[in-house]
Amino acid sequence: MGMLTFLLYGHIQWSSATIWFLGLLFFLVHNISGASSASNYLIGLGSYDITGPAADVNMMGYASLGQIASGVHFRLRARTFIVAEPQGNRLVFVNLDACMASQIVTIKVLERLKARYGDLYTEQNVAISGIHTHAGPGGYLQYVVYIITSLGFVRQSFDVIVDGIEKSIVQAHESLRPGSIFVNKGELLDAGVNRSPSAYLNNSAAERAKYKDDVDKDMTLLKFVDDKWGSVGSFNWFATHGTSMSNTNSLISGDNKGAAARFMEDWFEQKGLTEGSDTLYFNKSEDDGVPQRVSTIVPSPNENRNELLRLASSFQPSEGKPATRILSLASRVRNALKQADRPQFVSAFCQSNCGDVSPNVLGAYCTDTGLPCDFDHSTCNGKNELCFGRGPGYPDEFESTRIIGERQFKKAVELFDKASEQLKGKVDDRHAYLNFSSLEVSLPKVGGGQEVVKTCPAAMGFSFAAGTTDGPGAFDFNQGDDKGNAFWRAVRNLIKTPSQEQVKCQLPKPILLDTGETKKPYDWAPSILPVQILRIGQLVILGVPGEFTTMAGRRLRDAVKTVLTSKGKGKFDSNVHIVIAGLTNTYSQYVTTIEEYRVQRYEGASTLYGPHTLDAYIQEFKKLAAALISGQAVEPGPQPPDLLDKQISLLPPVVVDATPFGVNFGDVKTDIPSNSTFKKGQLVTVTFWSACPRNDLMTEGTFALVEILQNQNKWAPAYDDDDFSLRFIWSRPAKLSPESFATIEWRIPAFAVSGVYRISHFGASKSLLGSISHFTGSSSAFVVA
Repeated sequence: MGMLTFLLYGHIQWSSATIWFLGLLFFLVHNISGASSASNYLIGLGSYDITGPAADVNMMGYASLGQIASGVHFRLRARTFIVAEPQGNRLVFVNLDACMASQIVTIKVLERLKARYGDLYTEQNVAISGIHTHAGPGGYLQYVVYIITSLGFVRQSFDVIVDGIEKSIVQAHESLRPGSIFVNKGELLDAGVNRSPSAYLNNSAAERAKYKDDVDKDMTLLKFVDDKWGSVGSFNWFATHGTSMSNTNSLISGDNKGAAARFMEDWFEQKGLTEGSDTLYFNKSEDDGVPQRVSTIVPSPNENRNELLRLASSFQPSEGKPATRILSLASRVRNALKQADRPQFVSAFCQSNCGDVSPNVLGAYCTDTGLPCDFDHSTCNGKNELCFGRGPGYPDEFESTRIIGERQFKKAVELFDKASEQLKGKVDDRHAYLNFSSLEVSLPKVGGGQEVVKTCPAAMGFSFAAGTTDGPGAFDFNQGDDKGNAFWRAVRNLIKTPSQEQVKCQLPKPILLDTGETKKPYDWAPSILPVQILRIGQLVILGVPGEFTTMAGRRLRDAVKTVLTSKGKGKFDSNVHIVIAGLTNTYSQYVTTIEEYRVQRYEGASTLYGPHTLDAYIQEFKKLAAALISGQAVEPGPQPPDLLDKQISLLPPVVVDATPFGVNFGDVKTDIPSNSTFKKGQLVTVTFWSACPRNDLMTEGTFALVEILQNQNKWAPAYDDDDFSLRFIWSRPAKLSPESFATIEWRIPAFAVSGVYRISHFGASKSLLGSISHFTGSSSAFVVA
């Protein structure tokens, strides 16, 4: 019997007033404890721009030498959440709009955090995960094989990512406040298909029968609710590749997950600005499904069309003129959305076990015949180069990106609005480094007992070079090749001939590149990999340094769940939520099941450490899970190398920018026709004399801006290069020319406000002496009716 219960109902006699008082006290105590349980964590969120060089740098993901950045589709960001017990453990999760995490990036971020916070944030409790966009600048990883096409290490790509991660974590740390976290899960049916179904079918029929689909359809979402401010963010995990944008795209883009994040953040800010009004949060037009935004900032002008044309004719293009970098930052549209007295809303769409999941949901077809590609090898008349997956917006890759992004966004909003299961319990973590080049794995034998097998030094198979239906390779490589050929073996041997032990270990993979045993000029591939478990109450995040296929991810989750829910002290309830965070902390390519590995499609050929790679992960994650519930520590393992000082860069620097005689940087080269009126859905295009975007990345600023006229004399920012409707496209008239152009395209959204607009450009030029000068220029005004 509790003390208050005893006092109220025991043998001691009390007056009615005293009993009433104690009853009131009991009520207050009960409600106070209930309120404190409602906010059992400290939560903080942060977000920062990590958009890299928008010119000259090869993009990371497709390994296509011709895919060189030349502009911005929309900006890339690092988004962070921190969860802490008020007087105990804490953890950090960072979601990058980048192809993957990088070991050297992780190392340097942790060094900065240690200098700033001591041992508060370490490799144990910090996870950095990539969304797997294939449209971000490369050159930020430290192992040779991942930076060949970027002509080596690109310091600018590396620095902006490290800086952005650190700043996003600092924002999250400084915004820590009491709050609650809610989890919700639901099916998203039309945002991914299996791009290697023949490999998936090699898994046993009994195992496949457990699942109704050959890809995972579940999205798991966290909703962060600040005690004072209410909802402040959401992070979700869903498996689909960041390959809606093709290997011919040259504009920096967060692909479908980056688009979904932009849509959801704008939706929430729109919601906050328009609550109580009849504004639709989802635009219902056929042209756009993204949230309405600008009309809540800028009132629709009342002038008629003739008056608008008269106003527009009075604003001619402005000559290019000197500017400050601050002008670009101040012109960023979302600065107008920020409310100084409340935190910004941060929404991240995180990657999961996407290894064999494509967003090109219409299937793979031959470009020459229009017929479906060969089922087993994804070829067209024996050639892989002609087999391409089609997105829902085919043939428009931007439209496919929007549609797949919007589908994830709408499902996230649904889960966000209905999230009611509160996370309660410990914040905890376990982390270890493992040498995957020679890891012993115990497996059950068919006749009973155990056998010990080993992983192998990293190697890529012949089918790696065939690429996938999202981005086919070149030459005569095919998926499903378990033999190889003599010519490419001879080429391989010029780099490194694999040992017989390595050849045997990797079977049935025929080795094309023996990356794990190649050490000149430095390591070609990682050997030491991190494995990590993060816990927030009944949510468990498995941080894996690669791309698990659908079935590989299922096996890992099931194995961990079995350990976590087994009998014993500290065990979880059966309703534990387990998510895989792919491409986390470093990158080591793919992980398939052993059955899929035997087929040797692209994913199997890219499973670096041999046929027992998945078994090794399962074994080691089970150890981490057991340590998590028992409260025991785990051995940290061998530290990965820091190869920053060994990096080689062959990317030429920007030497000088120039314009023709009599032309200023920022001058309009091709203007909008005078007295122009455009309708919603039409394209407006302006070209400026510009300079190389590598001179200044305009971090947290913009290269391009659409402005709307207010009060007949004031220009207000309406859209910038972080908007899906605006594209900044940079080009040179010739490869080595010091002259360059910036073309800005604005596809007028269906929900755009009628009024007078103009387009402006911000840039920075480099002189022969190396000094950087910022500039700006604007087009003629035009009318949107």
